[in-house]
Amino acid sequence: MTPVLRPSPNHDERGADPVDVLVLHYTGMRTAGEALARLCDPAAKVSAHYTVDRDGTVYAHVPEERRAWHAGLSFWAGTRNVNARSIGIEIVNPGHEFGYIPFTDDQIGAVVDLASGILERHPIPARNVVGHSDVAPMRKQDPGELFPWARLAEYGIGMWPPAAVRGADLAQAMQGEFRDALARYGYDPQAPLSDVVTAFQRHFRPSCVDGIADAECEALLFRLLAL
Repeated sequence: MTPVLRPSPNHDERGADPVDVLVLHYTGMRTAGEALARLCDPAAKVSAHYTVDRDGTVYAHVPEERRAWHAGLSFWAGTRNVNARSIGIEIVNPGHEFGYIPFTDDQIGAVVDLASGILERHPIPARNVVGHSDVAPMRKQDPGELFPWARLAEYGIGMWPPAAVRGADLAQAMQGEFRDALARYGYDPQAPLSDVVTAFQRHFRPSCVDGIADAECEALLFRLLAL
């Protein structure tokens, strides 16, 4: 589907850094109209490169060669200027504040198509396909535990740990320091551990999001690091 042009004035120069991160968000507003208006409002000083509506319509706001203002205070894989290195996709969903609901099949299909094209144009490793909560765990929850990361991974977009967690994996995972392992994956080593664990769970263990670094989380992280 060809994106619908809905330009936003909220962008600037990227600088010399390569684009090597893809950040997925939900809009967190009551309607798509409200979200689109805010992303294109110069007074709001926020934007993204794209928005995906619930019917699969894709809106293009900022050219990929420009820096959109979507991640805010953030960290991933050693950099705190995530906006300068990333493409941002907003996905229409009212979010946790206004009644979080499942994403639609049309929406996820459009995200898969859009993200696949972005990955063809930019050298973004699978580990750097992340959610807003991954790069800003102290502030953000999106795209949340209902987002189907496993489905995206089936199309080569991002990572997903293997389904089975064997006893040997648990034993080996427990030998390491979990915070250090999270930092090796890309998470902010200075953020509170419970916030980072919660973000990790929203992405990779959505069945139980409690901020507790249990053995299953450690095993999942170990398996991701081993991929």
